[in-house]
Amino acid sequence: MRAAALAVDVLPGLAVVATTAPWVLAGPGIGWSWWVLTAVAAVALLAVIVNRVLLPSLIGWTLGRALCGIRVLRRDGGEAALGRLLLRELAHVLDTVALFVGWLWPLWDRRNRTFADLLLRTEARVVARPDRDMRRFTAKVLIGAVVVAVAAVGVTYLAVYRKEQGLDRARAQIAEQGPRIVEQMLSYGAETMDEDLNRAQTLTTEAYRPQLVAQQEAARKGGATTNEYWAVSSAVLSSSMDEAAMLLAMQGQRGTKAEDLKFITATVRVDFDKIGDNWRVDNLTVLKAPLMQGAGQ
Repeated sequence: MRAAALAVDVLPGLAVVATTAPWVLAGPGIGWSWWVLTAVAAVALLAVIVNRVLLPSLIGWTLGRALCGIRVLRRDGGEAALGRLLLRELAHVLDTVALFVGWLWPLWDRRNRTFADLLLRTEARVVARPDRDMRRFTAKVLIGAVVVAVAAVGVTYLAVYRKEQGLDRARAQIAEQGPRIVEQMLSYGAETMDEDLNRAQTLTTEAYRPQLVAQQEAARKGGATTNEYWAVSSAVLSSSMDEAAMLLAMQGQRGTKAEDLKFITATVRVDFDKIGDNWRVDNLTVLKAPLMQGAGQ
């Protein structure tokens, strides 16, 4: 009976804490949900403490003891005060640390006392249950705890797990699309130069477009030619749902005739913004200036 009463008193609160603790320990970096889950965990722990310590000193019962018809009293039969009940709960640590021997002690103690009872001179006695329908009330409390635990899991999924899934998808998406976007933005053909340059402008944000247009005008002044780039290596430096940065090692060639081809290598850092469903180049920084080598060299 005492074990059943303890389970009713403690397990609902611990179940709520168990569903929130992993994300509470993750820290406030996960956003608003951390504060919600932390508050839920704190309220659950406070409810367990109030039920186990404060209520017995005020009304003589905990939820589990009222259900099972058990009451903790002093050895002389008097009411146990708040301080004694608090120390008794702390002393239960000894019952647990000693390989749970303290909890088994009532099996052979003629007065059914645990170590905590021996230290604090208290006893758990079987008495008449309260007049209230404790089974129905306890069922409501247990159902409420289950609802809160399920809600905590739901909040965790919506605010944390699903967000992490979205971040993983965004990272995989930019890792695949980023190099192709940069290749298309920097490449153009001699016969389709205007069309290719106009298409390249659609691959940038409004903030970066003027800089790209200036570079394209300089290319036009140099005369129609073919400029091809491809990414030979890439790495995602950072990514979020709508921003990303990549490091790209580029190779390419410039020219239309085989004898005039220039082979190019360059290393660039590219910042991306996601506009709608599409990634766009927001900035391109050359980390290693392009090196050109003639076809005959």
